[in-house]
Amino acid sequence: MTTRAEQMAKTHQAILDTARELFLKNGYAATSTRDIANAIGITQPALYHHFKDKKVIFLAVITTVGAEIKAGIEEIQARTDWSPLEQLTEVSLLLTHKHPADVFTLIHSSFKALKRDHIRELGGVFATDYVQPIQAVFEQPAMQLHAGVTPQMAASFYITSLSPLFNTFHRIGDPHADERTRVQTLLKMILYGVAVEPDAQ
Repeated sequence: MTTRAEQMAKTHQAILDTARELFLKNGYAATSTRDIANAIGITQPALYHHFKDKKVIFLAVITTVGAEIKAGIEEIQARTDWSPLEQLTEVSLLLTHKHPADVFTLIHSSFKALKRDHIRELGGVFATDYVQPIQAVFEQPAMQLHAGVTPQMAASFYITSLSPLFNTFHRIGDPHADERTRVQTLLKMILYGVAVEPDAQ
């Protein structure tokens, strides 16, 4: 027989799992606590027994997903037998599989609805779990950046350039190509640019 504590723990996890699916798919503003409660089959008061408000749930979801992303990127970076392009291909696939929507847009679009301390906490998660691990990829000796471009700049540019991977109307490259090929087409544009500099011709 299920105890009350076990049922509470089960409901708590169901809230997080459902909120994760809805937040990552629809974003912060388009997801309400009513949506989460209805999807689970509980009342809003029951949900608030576990979480104070939507902001707390969102922070818990992003913190959990961020930790998974960080661990995944660190595993990829450990593959020193892979080229930078191969590593970034795997990082990109990790991000698109964990996030149905662009993570940069997802997090930053929530800022206008959050208080300063929540924004600071989300910014910390984004920096620690996304930017810094990706920055480490760009810090490797095999990754030769242009003069004046720091690994942090490269990591931020990479993250903000991934939006074509998260939609179907703005894709780069052959629309019939497989996912890995589309990712690498975009990455080559990010890493090497789209045109030859005049003095390099």
